[in-house]
Amino acid sequence: MEYLCHILVLIAIYSILASSLDLLAGHGGLLSIAHAAFYGLGAYTSAVAAVRFGAPFLVGVLAGVIVATVLSFIVSMPSLRLSGDYFVIATFAFQAILLSTLNNWTELTRGPLGIPGIPRPIILGWHVQSQLDFLILAAGFGAFAPTVVHRLTSAPFGRVLHAIREDDVSARALGKNTLYFKVTAFAVSAGLAAMAGSLYAHYVTYIDPTSFTVMESILIISMVIIGGAGSLWGPLVGAVVLVTLPEALRFVGLPSAAAANLRQIIYGTLLVLMMMFRPRGLIGKYSFAK
Repeated sequence: MEYLCHILVLIAIYSILASSLDLLAGHGGLLSIAHAAFYGLGAYTSAVAAVRFGAPFLVGVLAGVIVATVLSFIVSMPSLRLSGDYFVIATFAFQAILLSTLNNWTELTRGPLGIPGIPRPIILGWHVQSQLDFLILAAGFGAFAPTVVHRLTSAPFGRVLHAIREDDVSARALGKNTLYFKVTAFAVSAGLAAMAGSLYAHYVTYIDPTSFTVMESILIISMVIIGGAGSLWGPLVGAVVLVTLPEALRFVGLPSAAAANLRQIIYGTLLVLMMMFRPRGLIGKYSFAK
């Protein structure tokens, strides 16, 4: 039962990450390689707030969201003036900068040693200790993120975002401030990713920079592609597939090193097959192959 709860908690966390990236990449057509960076910002901000300052869980989550949102504005204002591959490269650069900062700012992050002893959440007297308790908490957060994305994309904001995805020049010609909409989508996406990071930090109670590398960003992108971009349920489907797949390999009996390599091969093969034969993903509305 605890193992099943653990898998479901991971699915909930990754569904938040995939849903938040889907707002930017699926609905807005802006592919970011920096999603793991904002995920890490939320995790580290919440961890430092809790371990060093004794901040309550919700305060740490809020602090992580604020830090990620502010940094997203700083990153997005210049980078969103770029388009296509140049924007992707700009987000990759931010991902590399943040990872280097986490590894080298040892006074704050403890560098490669990571931050241990992160406390489990306490919310209004509710001590979240058991796996089932954390699953309930993660499910609540996991429902919040797609709800925010759905409300935004169903509103006039979402229709403008879709227009920008299809033709940015035409949207500007209609008098829309496309930079405002893209920056807002980037900020909301970063804030939700930071929320997932805070949840992750308080779940595993130990974090280090290896959890927030560019490979983590690629994993989140893979979830959006496989599940389907622009769909309410697509990110959840992608999270289920790519979280349960490596867990299934545990029962094959392969050595851990071989299982890790096989997992990467399967991820790559799945992505190639999806892009070739089902570019909209399993239940997506938009294609990344356009």
